[in-house]
Amino acid sequence: MARVEKNIEVAVPVRTAYNQWTQFEQFPRFMEGVKEVRQLDDRHLHWRAEIGGRDEEWDAEIQEQVPDEKVIWRNTDGRTNAGMVKFDQLGPDRTRVHLEMSYEPEGMVENIGDALGVVSRRVEGDLERFKDYIESRGNESGGWRGEIGNDNAPDGHTSGSMPA
Repeated sequence: MARVEKNIEVAVPVRTAYNQWTQFEQFPRFMEGVKEVRQLDDRHLHWRAEIGGRDEEWDAEIQEQVPDEKVIWRNTDGRTNAGMVKFDQLGPDRTRVHLEMSYEPEGMVENIGDALGVVSRRVEGDLERFKDYIESRGNESGGWRGEIGNDNAPDGHTSGSMPA
């Protein structure tokens, strides 16, 4: 399993950054290769993207979501991936967005691309485009303030670690 971890600081309040990130259907505006994200319900997303020159589709489930703090997800079918995005308030109008993602490269092309750092650069570019998108808007295009707990934890919350 490969892993990438990146941070970026954005010049908006933590609430604004978090609210925009929860607008999953807007991801194609700033994520390279993502053609469509459909939010099926509060927990479930369907993704369509170009990966390694191929069109791929998969479903993902949000494992945990805490407003202004984090979103943790994992795939439920299709492309093997899991991740976490955390939001840290650095000041009244400054937020650090921290993204961790694990994935399973498939085939020779993806394994070579992974070895050359293609995914790492793509994620870094996605975060840069997110920064440009949210800072140029000045406010979020919407937001979902609900909370989703980890059903496997006794208290409904996890320690904030990314799913395996």
